[in-house]
Amino acid sequence: MINFIARLLTWFIPKRSIRKKYRNKIKTLCYGWQIIKKAKKLGKSLYVGGPSFIGNNVYLGEHVCFNGMQIHGSGKVTIGNYFHSGVECLMITQNHNYEGEEIPYDKTYIYKDIEIGDFVWLGSRVMILPGTKIGEGAIIQGGAVVHGEIPPYAIAGGNPAKVFKYRDIEHFKKLKAEGKFH
Repeated sequence: MINFIARLLTWFIPKRSIRKKYRNKIKTLCYGWQIIKKAKKLGKSLYVGGPSFIGNNVYLGEHVCFNGMQIHGSGKVTIGNYFHSGVECLMITQNHNYEGEEIPYDKTYIYKDIEIGDFVWLGSRVMILPGTKIGEGAIIQGGAVVHGEIPPYAIAGGNPAKVFKYRDIEHFKKLKAEGKFH
């Protein structure tokens, strides 16, 4: 529905490139109003291209791109600059306490923070569990379930996510120094 509204509102703009730019701004406003309102820190140039939800303890860097992100729980989430996510990604920052006074779990929660570095790319349907740290330039394969630490420049996937390759670090640093990123 949002895509239809964005197309309709930009219908009268003659130049295709300008029409696409305004369509993306309309989608970000429609999908991103809740993120803009709730984020504790919001860097410049947020893009929200799909239905997204965040909690009250989220810190977003600059040029963050959500294509459908759900962030649940009261733990702190820090997302670096130039972050990109695929569709239907999920971050969870709290667990039920299963070692408490009742079974299967009691009424208390365990909160663990999530930290995502700069230039991280999550594929579609990635799930990030409480206490996860992902280093700069890492790529997480679609469908992965991430827990623990993923080192910088790593490419990881699976359930649980395991590093199976690394980026060409020198090439990455060269492109970063030349400002070739979006």
